[in-house]
Amino acid sequence: MIVMNSQMGDTAAARRAAAAFVTRSCRWADPDAVVLIVSELVANATRHTTGWWQLRLEVSEDRLLIDVDDASHALPVLRTPDIPGEGLADSLDGLGGLGWPIVRTLATSVEVLLRPGGKTVRAIWLRSDPDATTTTGPTGSTVTRASRRANA
Repeated sequence: MIVMNSQMGDTAAARRAAAAFVTRSCRWADPDAVVLIVSELVANATRHTTGWWQLRLEVSEDRLLIDVDDASHALPVLRTPDIPGEGLADSLDGLGGLGWPIVRTLATSVEVLLRPGGKTVRAIWLRSDPDATTTTGPTGSTVTRASRRANA
């Protein structure tokens, strides 16, 4: 497990820590996807909340948890992305709306847990079962059904 907070570094430091952790401790996970999720969650906590953030990555045999705690009770909002060339500046600086869909797409599941003093945004990856089936639910969430193979 690793734990890092806003006093220990910025979004780039969080990305580096996540990449090192996944390479060392969770070789079955896609390191690029994990680093992108960490980047988006930490950047969102920095941009949309005041105060601090804390990142935790924890792995077990079949699951990777990425938690980002912050001091806000405001829930992430799915919104139309700001696209350059559509009446906006031709730069991505200061624009947004892409992070939350990326998080929801890449992780197996995403949870937002309200707690005293703020919230935790949790991205969960489950180790792939080669015989599992994956579908998209009515709310856009990913639903994976494990195979029913007999234990060998």
